[in-house]
Amino acid sequence: MDIITQKRLKELLTYDENTGEFFWKIWYRRGSPPGSIAGTKHSEGYTRIHIDGRAYYAHRLAWLYTKGIWPTKQIDHKNEIKTNNVENNLRDVSVSINQHNITAARKDSTLGIRGVRIHNGVISARISINNNRIDLGEFSSVEDAREAYLTAKKKSPSLIAIMPPSYS
Repeated sequence: MDIITQKRLKELLTYDENTGEFFWKIWYRRGSPPGSIAGTKHSEGYTRIHIDGRAYYAHRLAWLYTKGIWPTKQIDHKNEIKTNNVENNLRDVSVSINQHNITAARKDSTLGIRGVRIHNGVISARISINNNRIDLGEFSSVEDAREAYLTAKKKSPSLIAIMPPSYS
């Protein structure tokens, strides 16, 4: 089964550049009449659209629809809203850069604060840049550790151009 082309995509769907949503142009399958919103929310929070026996993420289809080519890397949602597939919210970036746009802590974080941890009663901060983990030191408070983490993100030359607005 071949990957969809921009031509085939535009035969089946329209893309609303204001909302980032796709709509069926034709009666594609049962329950998907013309004009209805295409896709369903996937368990990871992204919208997936099934076309010609294959599932596609809507953000990757938005890239194809608007640019005419498939993204070469990962599509990053600048504002971290996984269903916001408006063209100016999407960018084709490396895995490393995409990870640095994440502001939320991991689900297994005991503190709920990205880049900060308490281990054996010691509060510390660390950051990973280009697969290199950098220890930022030990701190007297979680707030100080968080500030060190955010400062490191701001100072990293490889990250300055890609920082989300919440860091500025």
